[in-house]
Amino acid sequence: MEEMNLKNYAYIGDAVWELKIRSNTIRMTNNARNLHKLTTEKVKASYQADCLHKIESILSDDEMNISRRGRNLPIPIGRRQIQTEYRLATAFETLIGWWYLHNPERLEEIYKILEV
Repeated sequence: MEEMNLKNYAYIGDAVWELKIRSNTIRMTNNARNLHKLTTEKVKASYQADCLHKIESILSDDEMNISRRGRNLPIPIGRRQIQTEYRLATAFETLIGWWYLHNPERLEEIYKILEV
C-alpha cells in the first residue's frame, strides 16, 4: 500500500475516532442533547491528547515516529490558542488513521486499552 500524506491519516483518523465514540454513545441514551454531550467530551482535543499520553508507553518505534510527525503538522490559525493540545490530538488522530488503514488489529487493541 502506498504511503499517504500524514494530513490524510489525521483526517480519516478523526472520522474513525468520532464514529467509534458515536457507536458507543448511542447505546447509552436516546436523548439527543445527552448524545451530543457524551460524544463531544471524547472527541475534543483535550481528551484525545490525554488518550495519546495513556498509550505513549506502549507505542512501537514506528508508531512513535508517526505520532511525532503528526504532532508536527501545521496547525490552523484558529487553534493556536490551544496549540499543544491540538498538536497532541492531531498526533493521536494520525495514529488512529494509520492503524485503521494498515493495522486494524492494533487499533482494536488500542480501543481496549483506552476503554472505548
